[in-house]
Amino acid sequence: MVRDAGTALIALVADAPPLSLIRALAPLACATRLVLGPADAAALGAQPCDLILIEAAETAQARSVDLIARLRVMPEHARSPIVLLADDVAAVRYAAVAAGANDVMARTVEPLDLITRLANLLELAFLRRKADHHARAMNRTLEQAVAEATLREREIIRRLMLAAEFRDDQAGDHLTRVAGCTIAIAEGLGLSEQEANDIALASTMHDIGKISIPDAILMKPGLLTEAEREEMKQHALRGYRMLNDSPSHLLQIASDIALTHHERWDGQGYPQGLRGTEIPLAGRIVAVADVFDALISERVYKKAWPPEQARRHLETHAGSHFDPDCVAAFVSRWSDITVLIAERPSDTGAA
Repeated sequence: MVRDAGTALIALVADAPPLSLIRALAPLACATRLVLGPADAAALGAQPCDLILIEAAETAQARSVDLIARLRVMPEHARSPIVLLADDVAAVRYAAVAAGANDVMARTVEPLDLITRLANLLELAFLRRKADHHARAMNRTLEQAVAEATLREREIIRRLMLAAEFRDDQAGDHLTRVAGCTIAIAEGLGLSEQEANDIALASTMHDIGKISIPDAILMKPGLLTEAEREEMKQHALRGYRMLNDSPSHLLQIASDIALTHHERWDGQGYPQGLRGTEIPLAGRIVAVADVFDALISERVYKKAWPPEQARRHLETHAGSHFDPDCVAAFVSRWSDITVLIAERPSDTGAA
C-alpha cells in the first residue's frame, strides 16, 4: 500500500499496549516501535521516524499535546508526520495542530480510514525524503561547480600574471609583495579574510594594461617625454578594458583596481581625476601597496629606497596622494610588512 513500506518506521505512543491498534497497522507492512507511557519525547530517542502515532485517552490529551510540541523542536522529529488519536477530537484538535500535529482523529476511527490516512502521510513523507535527497545532491553538484569555477577563475588570473612576467621577469616578485601589502592594509581596515584575499588576488592584475605599452617606453632608463608619459598613463584604462566585461567577481574587482590605482585622494591622479571616496576602496588600498613597493624597489631609472623612508613618504602624503585610513592601516601592520619584505626582498625592482 505504501511505497517502500518495508523501510518505514512508525513510532506508536500509548499508555498501554494497544493490541487492536497494532493489528490495524498490519496492512501498512511497516516496522512499528511501541513507546509506552508516560508520553515523554526522550523515550522516542534520536532515531527519526517516518510517522509518529500517539494514542491518548481523554485524561492524557493535554500531556500528548505537550509531547507533540516537544517533538517539533527536536531536529530528528521536526518533520515527521504526527497523528493524534484522541477521545475528544473537538476539544483537542486546535491545540494539537497548533503544537505541530498533522492530523487529529478519533480513537474509535475505522481501521480502513486510519490506514488510508496514515498511508497518505507516509507517502508524502517518502516523497519529501526523496525531494530532500535530490536537493542535497543538487547542492553537492552546485558546490562542486562553484569550486571548479573558482579554480578556473584563479587559473585565469595566474595566466594573466604570467603574461605580465613575460614583459619583465621581475614582475612576479613585485606582484607578490603588492598582494601581501594589500592583505595587510585590508585586514588593518577591518575587512574580512575573504574580502582581503579577493582584493589581494585581484591586485596582481593592477598593471595588466602595461602589456600594451611599447618596450621602448616601458623599459626606458631615462626620464619619459611628455608624449611617453601620456602613453604610459593609458595602461590604467587599457587594463580596465581588458577586465571589466567579465562576469567574474574577482575580475570585476581587478578591473576597478586597474582603472583607479593611480587616482589620488586629492583628485590629482589619473585617468579620471577621482577624489576621496569616489575612488573604489580596492583601488585606494592598492595605490598604497603599489607605491610602497615601487619606492623600495630598484628601477632602471632609480635606486631602491630603504623601507623606513618609503613608509615615511606614505605618511607624509596621507590625505593628499593616499587615503589616510589606508596609510594608517598600513602602518598598523608594519611588522607584517617587514616580514614580507624579508621573505621577498626587492633587490631589483619591477617595472
